[in-house]
Amino acid sequence: MKFTPTSYQLMNVIDGHILSDAGWTLADPDTQSPSLVRAIYETKQFTPREDLDGIYRYANWLPISRVLKKSCAPVTYKSKGLAEHLGLDNLYITFSGYNPKIGATMETCSFKETEAFSVCGRLPKNSDKVLVVQSAGNTARAFAQVCSDNNIPIVICVPADNFRDLWFRSKLNSCVKMIATPSGSDYFDAIALGDKICQSPRYFAEGGAKNVARRDGMGTTLLSAVECIGRIPDAYFQAVGSGTGAIAAWENNLRLIEDGRFGTHKMKLFVSQNIPFTIMYDSWKAHQRQLLDLTPEQSRRDAEVILAKVLSNRKPPYSIAGGLFDALEDTGGDFFKVTNDEIVRWILMYRNLEGYDIFPAAATAVASLAQAVESGQVKKEDVIMVNVTGGGSLAAQSRGYYVKEPDLVISPDLPAAEIIAQVDALFEKPARKRRRLAKESKSE
Repeated sequence: MKFTPTSYQLMNVIDGHILSDAGWTLADPDTQSPSLVRAIYETKQFTPREDLDGIYRYANWLPISRVLKKSCAPVTYKSKGLAEHLGLDNLYITFSGYNPKIGATMETCSFKETEAFSVCGRLPKNSDKVLVVQSAGNTARAFAQVCSDNNIPIVICVPADNFRDLWFRSKLNSCVKMIATPSGSDYFDAIALGDKICQSPRYFAEGGAKNVARRDGMGTTLLSAVECIGRIPDAYFQAVGSGTGAIAAWENNLRLIEDGRFGTHKMKLFVSQNIPFTIMYDSWKAHQRQLLDLTPEQSRRDAEVILAKVLSNRKPPYSIAGGLFDALEDTGGDFFKVTNDEIVRWILMYRNLEGYDIFPAAATAVASLAQAVESGQVKKEDVIMVNVTGGGSLAAQSRGYYVKEPDLVISPDLPAAEIIAQVDALFEKPARKRRRLAKESKSE
């Protein structure tokens, strides 16, 4: 089926300036102040498309020019076990992972698939450039799988210590190159490495939270919930590393208010982090837009300690206009922090109550929900959505898997030219590589 690209414009959040998307616009070039841009869709009503599968049911609110193979959508259902345990009448779980019994079939077991299918759907079909993504783990797995399935060249930068989590059902297409920063490094080092690679015109940055496709892909979790519930929830719970998923939910909340058929209220955003990596929690509790100071050394130590490794971004889009601080302020939301012991407890409890395993980050959100119930921040009758951002790996891995080894381990402290040369070499065709090596050998 021929797909007609979604019609939309971009709006600078800080001043409302409207601009056209030049193809991969990440910021307003006419404004100096740091600000996210937001997609303004021509279709104002929330209308899932019955002619498209997976996440592309929500194509009217995705900034895409094409649809890709093997996409899946989040699944929302009304909780029984967890709801009864917490004494809640209207608890809805939006699950992005692998549990075929409830219709959830994301083979990477993470809601990061939602952003990968949206971002890659925004790419021009015949681009000769190579996408670069930096990740602490789940984003890497999602982009690797989506790009492998759809033959999209990509370089993915991940800290070496996180590679143990990079498992796949089958070997990846050679168009996917996985690069590690050395052992002991963190997500910020992976970001620095990717930034140096993008100094070459051959490569371009995915853009992270600044990419409207990433945010709106993640925002399909709320669309799934509203499609199931029939209205905007009163409260939204999610664990956050960058906060991009919560920002995305807020933005789709605003679109749904403009639609008018699902309520005119803003759901409270309740987000959480894993102790001791609580830079956004600490900044929010200080009611400070600017993030508190966190040295690279302290960040690395904290990241080593936490169970929810994906919640360890020390440069999140918290302060920027349209970022997490603004989202929490606008919705009357709040931050929670969760210990490793609480995470372990809720991983076990959740499996007993809901019947499937979840990742530590998802258990962080569930633990924060339990805290909010205990403190009275949510009521028994409230319509509550908890964004369970990943799980089902036990069932998925039981079908067989392999762990991906890095194609290259390289320090982000090396000169950009040296890094780029080594990455370029990964994409060389075998015959060309043999000729180059032979030529180099003769010159020696």
